[in-house]
Amino acid sequence: MKFTKMQGCGNDYIYINGFKERISDAEKPDLVRKLSDRHFGIGGDGVIFINPAEEADFEMEMYNADGTRAEMCGNGIRCVAKFVYDKGLTDSEHISVISAGQIKYLTLLLERQHPWDRGTVSRVRVNMGSPVLKPGLIPVNVEGESAVNVPLVVQGKEYRMTCVSMGNPHAVIFGEGVRALDLEKTGPLFEHHELFPNRVNTEFVEVIDRQTVLMRVWERGTGETLACGTGCCAVAVAGVLNDLTDPQITVKLLGGELQIEWNREQNLVIMTGPAVTVFEGDYPKD
Repeated sequence: MKFTKMQGCGNDYIYINGFKERISDAEKPDLVRKLSDRHFGIGGDGVIFINPAEEADFEMEMYNADGTRAEMCGNGIRCVAKFVYDKGLTDSEHISVISAGQIKYLTLLLERQHPWDRGTVSRVRVNMGSPVLKPGLIPVNVEGESAVNVPLVVQGKEYRMTCVSMGNPHAVIFGEGVRALDLEKTGPLFEHHELFPNRVNTEFVEVIDRQTVLMRVWERGTGETLACGTGCCAVAVAGVLNDLTDPQITVKLLGGELQIEWNREQNLVIMTGPAVTVFEGDYPKD
């Protein structure tokens, strides 16, 4: 089975060409766990299958490292765009990708050594759609029309969280000392908190100024990752809702930087960032 290892700001996944590789749905969770293992497999935050689609140009079928399905990954979808263009599956610089029923629209930013080159994808701009703020749709078990700056008690300590769905659930925690946090200890407590029926991705954010934030993230089913694109989008929305940041920000991550804009007039979140191929190879399926 051929694979491609790719990363966006250090958020790394193993990509499988579903146009060529035939793997049953029953096989996928166990295969994902094997491939994602950083000691005995290829190593990654999960696996993404790139499949044909009727509703869009391509389907992104995404799995966390523990073999569970996930709805959306901002860094992952940028790498899907690079994969399909660089592999010649499309010649268009504008594509659509569906994941868990959600269609996203992407613009591929090309690098060319010569004007006549076809070019390769270096960065991708993604229309991530509208943020979901209603608690029941995120989902988070709190009352009201939104969950903005609401209390969350974890092991006797009260945090203030703002919850946003960008196709998957996020709890954004603003505070200081983000670099010093022991996420291996505290991350699972947030992920499995009783307020989140589908678990949650948790972003711990330190505001540097109104255009810049520092973020670390604990992703459900994976653990701490070097970046989370949908998490950055959720942070941009949460920053505006709490009057901590402007609608256009740079998010500094352990693996790099993403540029995020929440267009309030259109209620759309736009993410721009890198997509990088790390290496390719063959993996024995048996």
